[in-house]
Amino acid sequence: MKATIIGLGLIGGSFALSLKDKGFCHEVMGITRSERSAQKALELGLVDRIVTMDEALQQSDLIVLATPVDTIPLMATKILNRIRPTQILMDMGSTKQELCEATMMHPNRGRLVATHPMWGTENSGPEAAERDAFKGRTVVICERERSDRDAVEKVEEIYRALGMPIRYMSAEEQDMHCAYVSHISHITSFALALTVLEKEREEEHIFDLAGGGFESTVRLAKSLPQTWAPIFLENKYNVLDVLREHIHQLQILRRMIERDDREGLVEAMQKANKIRDILQ
Repeated sequence: MKATIIGLGLIGGSFALSLKDKGFCHEVMGITRSERSAQKALELGLVDRIVTMDEALQQSDLIVLATPVDTIPLMATKILNRIRPTQILMDMGSTKQELCEATMMHPNRGRLVATHPMWGTENSGPEAAERDAFKGRTVVICERERSDRDAVEKVEEIYRALGMPIRYMSAEEQDMHCAYVSHISHITSFALALTVLEKEREEEHIFDLAGGGFESTVRLAKSLPQTWAPIFLENKYNVLDVLREHIHQLQILRRMIERDDREGLVEAMQKANKIRDILQ
């Protein structure tokens, strides 16, 4: 099988390595807008060669979209316009509703498999790619019933070989759940970093005094803005919903602290501790 990965950053680069390491492809090609990224991807062995879109459409059995989410719907539509009945198109974006709506009535919709592997780090670019990145991480496949059986089965085969449990959801469900368990973590991390940078003018104090808790909480604030701004806007209404609840919980804790409500704080934190039973 020949595959082309469009977007050779953290996710696309790691997936390219996985396809090669698991022996799914005898050739992995890449497409990227950046000459630096293209050269780095070749140097690191993420892909065997860099190709054009025309070459990818002519030569690939599998085409993978791993670009920022706001570029995926249009790009997917353009590829579906030219895709052959034996080719498979899959995406790896963090949001799904706009993609699925944009391609819903396309005559070649069946060749698209909409997926979201639930993995990532704060790093970016081809050099951020990791081997065995997806092992043990859940992948969501959206609107499986709209994809051709052979296309879904091949994508499922790949993800299972990578050691990934598969869950099936509608695009709406996927975007809602990701807002609560993924997107809110990033926006909170960005906000905390901005808070500290605004209030703590002495950078050396941040460096010297910041403990492990602070570092782990703001780690996601190192993430690429060009990746996360489109995610927040594509999933706008779900992100706003979770932000309202998050702000509400912060306000409750603030009022308890203002009132010296030790009992209320302990009770609230004990309730929060229940997350330990879920995330073991």
